Amino acid sequence: MSITSGSVLGDLSNPGSMWSRKHFRMGQSKFAYFMFLILAEIYPYSNRTISKSSPFYLFCFFSNPSDGMQTGSFTISLDFELLWGIFDKVGNNYRPEYFANTRRVIPQMLELFGKNEISVTWATVGMLFAENEEEWKYYSPEFLPSYRDKKLSAYEWAKTHGLRPEVHFAPELIRQILDTPFQELGSHSYAHYYTLMRGQSPEQFVQDLKSTQKIAHEKFGVRLKSLVFPRNHINELYLGHCLEEGYEYVRGNPKNWFWQETQHESFGKKLFRSADCFFPVGTKPSFHLSEIKVYDKEPVIIPASRILRPIIPQNPLFNSIRFQRILSEMSHAAKNKQIYHLWWHPHNFGNDPKGSMKELEILIQHFRKLRETHGFESHSMESLGQKVKARLQPA
Repeated sequence: MSITSGSVLGDLSNPGSMWSRKHFRMGQSKFAYFMFLILAEIYPYSNRTISKSSPFYLFCFFSNPSDGMQTGSFTISLDFELLWGIFDKVGNNYRPEYFANTRRVIPQMLELFGKNEISVTWATVGMLFAENEEEWKYYSPEFLPSYRDKKLSAYEWAKTHGLRPEVHFAPELIRQILDTPFQELGSHSYAHYYTLMRGQSPEQFVQDLKSTQKIAHEKFGVRLKSLVFPRNHINELYLGHCLEEGYEYVRGNPKNWFWQETQHESFGKKLFRSADCFFPVGTKPSFHLSEIKVYDKEPVIIPASRILRPIIPQNPLFNSIRFQRILSEMSHAAKNKQIYHLWWHPHNFGNDPKGSMKELEILIQHFRKLRETHGFESHSMESLGQKVKARLQPA
């Protein structure tokens, strides 16, 4: 394979090329730039091709901290759950208006994403695909999770409290997701399944994955490729099963210690996670494409960078600090050709839908500016995962 004008290296004669001095990134050293000019003379570019084995290409590739990426990438993944995401925490003690606001704001989010060509993965609880209780039962797996703590089971909760369409089913919203450009429908398991809690088994998890794929395919004609583990409980022993059931891409946790082993929560972890939204207490949340490792018989794990925490109406100062931190991190990723993976729950907009949508509009405006100035790309989990795989393909 050879590199031609306008591809990886760009046009050396064009001052606007990624390899012009303005965009040249080898530690910005004069020596590196001097060597670049010498090699450019030795290996003239006009009307020729440059092999990936040439000294010129290898010098540019291995000296460039962007791992050969021409631009950075911005990924959004959303954990779409409604009440299924918090049933074990709140029981029936929830505000109906909270989820009514969520249902109203999702079409607004979709319109904003589609209009601005923002790619988003909607990791959706499979039970939301159902139209009613009869359909919910039909697609439920034969082997249900046998948690030691019964309150963790969505099925046990439904037996006790019953099902309400406004908080348990949302097929019309799922259809809107599929009908909106640049949106990917992903999975958040069928029953908000906790893979790290005691009592459940790999066989039960596989049944859950099968149920989600079945209802997605039979009702909406799609095969889901991206998966987000509920509560960020990533069981590494289950990754092979994910791939076997069609899930090629999985969201990973941020690399900081306070995001690891999320089934074992502590005051310290919660404190540091909260503090890191406002002040830099962990490592930089963005990362290079080369940091995403691919292992045989496992899905591609795409790490998360930051959660967009909900607005606290009583604390405008903290709201501003946490939001400006995200905008700053996006800028850092774009300028350094890194990946920034933002996530949240749509129901996080339920307390202040107007303020939350205003923030989202500002965030998208900021992304558009970074796209214009730095070529920042928008990716779903699937499209970013495809980019990772393409990088590993032999030349």
